[in-house]
Amino acid sequence: MTQSQGWAAQNATTPLAPYSFTRRDPQAHDVVVDIDYCGVCHSDIHSTRNEWKNAIYPMVPGHEIIGHVTAIGSAVTKFKVGDLVGVGVIVDSCRTCSSCKAGEEQYCEVGMTTGGITLTYGAYDKYGELTQGGYSTNIVADEHFVHRVSPKLNPAGVAPLLCAGITTYSPLRHWNVGPNMKVGVVGLGGLGHMALKFAHSFGAHVVQFTTSESKIADAKRLGADEVVISKDTDAMKKQENTFDFILDTVSAPHPIDPLITALKRDATYTQVGLPDTPPVIFTGNLLFKRRNMSGSIIGGMAETQEMLDYCAEKGITSDIEMIGIGQINEAFERVVKADVKYRFVIDMKAGK
Repeated sequence: MTQSQGWAAQNATTPLAPYSFTRRDPQAHDVVVDIDYCGVCHSDIHSTRNEWKNAIYPMVPGHEIIGHVTAIGSAVTKFKVGDLVGVGVIVDSCRTCSSCKAGEEQYCEVGMTTGGITLTYGAYDKYGELTQGGYSTNIVADEHFVHRVSPKLNPAGVAPLLCAGITTYSPLRHWNVGPNMKVGVVGLGGLGHMALKFAHSFGAHVVQFTTSESKIADAKRLGADEVVISKDTDAMKKQENTFDFILDTVSAPHPIDPLITALKRDATYTQVGLPDTPPVIFTGNLLFKRRNMSGSIIGGMAETQEMLDYCAEKGITSDIEMIGIGQINEAFERVVKADVKYRFVIDMKAGK
């Protein structure tokens, strides 16, 4: 077995604390990754605090993982010892359903914990073991779910790309965002700032929607051509029927109808945030302009690698604040308060 040291939640109310555990020995297609950095995603907080009512404890969170390969299984062909790699939100899927065969493993049709999608932490894998995430010293994963990382980029800034990056890159690519399009990004946090960077890089005219005037300057620094204060009714009224695509990254309950009405005929609103309260919308705003409303989660393995390669080519990384693992409980509280620009990343070699 592979020994690992991590920080775990033992239940929904206790803070994360040091935790020793073992991981499986590498199977034929597995790689062992010594973890250097792990991003802090808001879903780590939702999960450890059982806010989605599906937590399994003890839980070592973390699914934005960057590290170096230290061992490989006998059949591994993609990696060698010493390679810089990343591991994201899922570490397995059924690989036989139509979605998996199409390279869309995140939409595996078999389902979680039944031979289908396996989350990087908080799920039981096909070996019957509880998966544990990247707030730890190492991880063992099948090579299919491990990604090459270019040494051209700051590896700490790459970590959030494994969730926040691909979660926003995938719908922008799926809906063909590019030049001569007016694109809205709702929310300027961990996901929103990556959406803004990507949409700008793809050549779109990008409008940042935010409730905070204090974020105007930063939004423009990150690539926004315009900034709209979404709680300003008059400002929102002026945007009606003008957008080709809107990507909503906000996980808190918020009004959806003003965003829907900002779309042109046949245009698309896509949600990647997951509010815990279902939104209420007037369906007439969809019907009368044949507008589309959709959702998206992360991306397939091939698309995630495509994104990482694109970021290496364009020099795109996440804006981060580095912490040691001993600061993780304070970081959780600051994430809840939106007090970070724009993603915490844990230096797993820094100790406390």
